[in-house]
Amino acid sequence: MNTEHVSAGKPKIGGAIYRAPLGTTLPTDAKTELDAAFKELGYCSEDGITNSNSPETDNVKAWGGDTVLDLQTSKEDSFKYKMIEITNIEVLKAVYGDDNVTGTLDAGITIKANNSEAEACAWVFDMILKNAIKRIVIPSASVTEVSDIVYKDSEAIGYETTIKATPDSDGQTHYEYIVKKGK
Repeated sequence: MNTEHVSAGKPKIGGAIYRAPLGTTLPTDAKTELDAAFKELGYCSEDGITNSNSPETDNVKAWGGDTVLDLQTSKEDSFKYKMIEITNIEVLKAVYGDDNVTGTLDAGITIKANNSEAEACAWVFDMILKNAIKRIVIPSASVTEVSDIVYKDSEAIGYETTIKATPDSDGQTHYEYIVKKGK
């Protein structure tokens, strides 16, 4: 047992969630500077990021009820987080789609909410652990859910978003890179 291996995930200072078009050069470690195509999506709520990555199985039972085989039927890989920079143009594009958001905050932003299919993008999540840094790289994922957007005076407005990863050419839905700080 070693308490040095116990940690919490805190956002990287200066940004923790990034999005880029498919085909953007992906990082292959925890510390390399991201390609300029990756756009930072600002503050995430205190709930952080949740990764759901559990296999679903069907049980094959023998006569008499004994389970004799577990068959994996799927293994979805999704990430959920709540972006709270609601006037950040990159956040709005991540939620509504690049083609549905135009303008700037100074000149005025126009958002078109429609039935357009969400485009797949590359995603990166950077975080700081107690004695290391960690990067999650998702080669291809699209927004599959945006929870209700609540407007009230007792909480920050935000876009609670779920993205679902799809396998890359090597069959991987995401990569995780961890390295000790200072290395």
